[in-house]
Amino acid sequence: MAWENPPLILVTEGSHPRPLGWLKERARVIEIPVSDRSFAEQLGLAEGLIVRTYTKVDAALLSRAPRLRVVGRGGVGLENIDVSACRGRGIEVVYTPDANTLAVGDFVFGYLLQLVRPWAGFHDTAYEPHEFKRLRETLRGRQLNELTLGILGMGRVGRRVGHIGARGFGMTVIYNDVEHVAALLDFDATSVDKPTLYARADVLSLHVDMRPGNENLVGAAQLALMKPTAILVNTSRGEVLDAGALASAIRERRLAGAALDVFDPEPPAPDFPLLGLDNVLLTPHMAARTDTAMENMSWVVRDIIAVLEGRPPAFPAPGPRRYSP
Repeated sequence: MAWENPPLILVTEGSHPRPLGWLKERARVIEIPVSDRSFAEQLGLAEGLIVRTYTKVDAALLSRAPRLRVVGRGGVGLENIDVSACRGRGIEVVYTPDANTLAVGDFVFGYLLQLVRPWAGFHDTAYEPHEFKRLRETLRGRQLNELTLGILGMGRVGRRVGHIGARGFGMTVIYNDVEHVAALLDFDATSVDKPTLYARADVLSLHVDMRPGNENLVGAAQLALMKPTAILVNTSRGEVLDAGALASAIRERRLAGAALDVFDPEPPAPDFPLLGLDNVLLTPHMAARTDTAMENMSWVVRDIIAVLEGRPPAFPAPGPRRYSP
């Protein structure tokens, strides 16, 4: 569709250049952070808004956007967007639910292979012969096929992690999810209750969203059920994990290790409790950061244009549509 007056679309947290170029051929596009002094003025004129992780789309923002028709989240999580408030104003919300599934699945196993195997790598200087031999003779790891992988949240990424674990490494997979997802699985996995999940998992991988009630979903009580040899991985949302309780469990050797890619808040504060602990990997929200995944997330622009052209989007956000008259 060629508009006589192309719609204005704001992009607040950047975009991959290819989808952005595609969008600019079809609309007026302004790349502008929320902190910019002219953001409020541009928001009042915008018909589309594209955000990522840190732009909060809430009732206060929407009240300053009288012409807004669609909000796009370049990514998977929707906790920074009040979908009900948008839909109550007749504003569609679209996202890219499968854009980074493969990237995050890869990242989880990159973590696991570092945590269950002592690498003892060298870089600038080779080990002296006696130290080389000592490390080789004394350090031992665990094989993934010997371990039980517990997945909390069997959505797209959880299923990808389970697929790799079961079919790639021969792991035993157990999971817990609020939905009945067995029909979606293409690998062997057993649904269990949460206490069983925590107690049996050698590796607990978190893949839940930030729906109400998920704050500190995994805290001291849950960690106390886990094996002292178990490790925990969180690539979902920082808010779902009590980092202080996790740090205490690792210091007291009630848990063997952990890997975190997400934090509450982000970035973590200088006194973050997991800093400086052995067998803890901390990364700056990098799991989805591949070129392919970043481009996939930016193709949310297709659904932005679809909505503005009056066509149904391919990936509308889940949730009720309570459009006002």
